[in-house]
Amino acid sequence: MTSKVYFTDMRCPVEVSLLEKLDKLICKAGISDKSKINFENKYVAIKIHFGEPGNLSFLRPNFAKTVVERIKSLGGKPFLTDCNTLYVGRRGNALEHLEAALENGFSPLSTGCQVIIADGIKGTDEVEVPINGGQYLKSAKIGHAIMDADIVVSLNHFKGHECTGFGGAIKNLGMGCGSRAGKMIMHNDGKPRVSAKDCAGCRTCARFCAQSAISFNKAGKAQIDHKLCAGCGRCIGTCNYNAIYNEFSSANEVLDCKIAEYCKAVVDGRPNFHVNIVNQVSPYCDCHSENDAAIIPDIGMFASFDPVALDRACIDAVNAAPEIKTSVLSEREHIHGDHFTNIHPTTDWRLQLEHAVRIGLGSDKYKLVTMK
Repeated sequence: MTSKVYFTDMRCPVEVSLLEKLDKLICKAGISDKSKINFENKYVAIKIHFGEPGNLSFLRPNFAKTVVERIKSLGGKPFLTDCNTLYVGRRGNALEHLEAALENGFSPLSTGCQVIIADGIKGTDEVEVPINGGQYLKSAKIGHAIMDADIVVSLNHFKGHECTGFGGAIKNLGMGCGSRAGKMIMHNDGKPRVSAKDCAGCRTCARFCAQSAISFNKAGKAQIDHKLCAGCGRCIGTCNYNAIYNEFSSANEVLDCKIAEYCKAVVDGRPNFHVNIVNQVSPYCDCHSENDAAIIPDIGMFASFDPVALDRACIDAVNAAPEIKTSVLSEREHIHGDHFTNIHPTTDWRLQLEHAVRIGLGSDKYKLVTMK
């Protein structure tokens, strides 16, 4: 099947703003068509990345406000959401995550809706969701608030990524909607480890371990028995000292497939709609506390009901764009035939899309409808 992907560039004639173009684009793509998606009295999770403080390439809150206002006009009850991260940063628990979002400009005043961290204070508020057709995983651990929503909308900054080659709708929904335990499962086989130098010996982790997998050595440091460990991630969420961590051991190829399966768990059985903003295309994820220079000129905005077709259209657009000579892309050997692999030669972005098609998430064949 061929899916429609709608596109508009970043050009703005006098007296027409980019936000007005975004609103026109999502309406043209069908967000206001009740036969396709009915927002009346529905709770709407708008999945977005708030950006790690220090990074300046994340999407501005203005984009979110435009989508929020359109959904409200259609009778919906939207909220912006993301789940907590695994790595040490300022988004590993809901309190710091909300502070980071506010620091980067996301507030009810600037966006027109509330910000909710979907997997709770410590990243342990999750729902286990079956993955229909999953080949690597049979279920996914998704942030509770996201699964409580009636409709899912993803608003994505399209960019490069060091593990998956690129980050778009599939990754924002798949990895982004996973609870901390879910993220751990995607990145490895679900077996956390303890940094002895950071462990305070408070024993909180052991109180939350249902498998009795945590013991303490003579120095009072926690140890995890991987034969008993179920990989639930509760210990990571309950440790206040960041002493328990996820060892990223899944190969990038497997990670791509797990992300696609998590994305399917999020959208299956619910109306969903997706927007990719292809500007400030940085080579790395917005999870970094810094951002390198954009690798190509800004391209535009894309929207579709099909996240796979949407990501594929954006990949093709980026790869067709000229490189910026002052970016990291100009420093790489151009031997792989596409920008993403030239930047991250150990990745193969095609695997994520191929697996997404294989499990029925969407189609990688698309018809591009251009709107002026």
